[in-house]
Amino acid sequence: MVPFAGWDMPVQYQGVIAEVKAVRGDAGIFDVSHMGRLSIHGAGAASFMDSLVTFSVMTLATGRARYGFMLSDNGGILDDVILYHTQFEDGSDMLRLVCNAGNRDAVKAWMAQQSQAFRGVTVIDHTADTVLVAVQGPRALDIVDGLCPDEPKPSALRPFGAAPFPLTVGDGAVAEGFIGRTGYTGEDGVEIAMEAAYGGRLWEALAAAGATPCGLGARDVLRLEAGLRLHGSDMDLTTTPLEASLERFVNMDKGIFHGRDALELQDEDGLRRKLVGFRMLGGGVPRHGCDVLYEGETIGEITSGTYSPILDTGIAMGYVSAEHTAPGQRVHIDLRGRLVEAEVAELPFYRRPKSQ
Repeated sequence: MVPFAGWDMPVQYQGVIAEVKAVRGDAGIFDVSHMGRLSIHGAGAASFMDSLVTFSVMTLATGRARYGFMLSDNGGILDDVILYHTQFEDGSDMLRLVCNAGNRDAVKAWMAQQSQAFRGVTVIDHTADTVLVAVQGPRALDIVDGLCPDEPKPSALRPFGAAPFPLTVGDGAVAEGFIGRTGYTGEDGVEIAMEAAYGGRLWEALAAAGATPCGLGARDVLRLEAGLRLHGSDMDLTTTPLEASLERFVNMDKGIFHGRDALELQDEDGLRRKLVGFRMLGGGVPRHGCDVLYEGETIGEITSGTYSPILDTGIAMGYVSAEHTAPGQRVHIDLRGRLVEAEVAELPFYRRPKSQ
């Protein structure tokens, strides 16, 4: 167990490699209750959130979710978020926002500041009174379906679909879980939000059904193999979505949002640096902070690195000057004074088989 953004978090249960293989080949569960969970409602909730994120909220259908960014006015990434459009029991609209644990206070403060221009919008923090459990892997949906006593089953959700479902959580108890077909591993699966009182029993029910408990170590390897960025390492307030090679999650056609003008200006001026993937050609594992060199000159820095069980080699992501981003470009990475050859690689490093 280690401290992580104010929470005690497990690094591993049976071992990082074993847990990675369980998720890639079967199913794993992750306690991700440290992630921030906010609800936004009121007559102007959609317009309010549309002004804060890089994707269109006005066209987000009920029961759907989208991934994108909250930006500062200079285009820096305050956080990457998922927003769900759902409803109260009376049929009125509600938006659910999931943000990163370390950014929850900053996100809430930014939202509070910007909400002053939107009357009737209420933001409530549900992080402390709910849990969030991710179930990921080829068998994840079968396991979650087995806990659902009603029809339709959670597997009926499309990717980035979301809805409430009753789940059996042991001792005959049934509790409502808000389930989104989302994740952070590159595998199919869901994330389940539920009242905190049922969290332990939900975890035990999933484990009893065959899901392998997994910790932060496996989660980091899985997300890096899948080319998924980590806020605080691969992107932050000093980087923009364009530099992070995530422009596909920015809808420049939707209208005004914070940071838009800065992105337009950066696009006109051209990027000086960009995030790319690296595959090691020599031995060793790259880590955050390692320099990237080309013909003896430093051209960038690693932001995330690990050993990939799938590729059986070291992999990494990092920023390099724009002229060195072509896939196949040979570089060297400084591993504590030892220069090891690597090549720029297309992201993601891993894609799940289409048969899954």
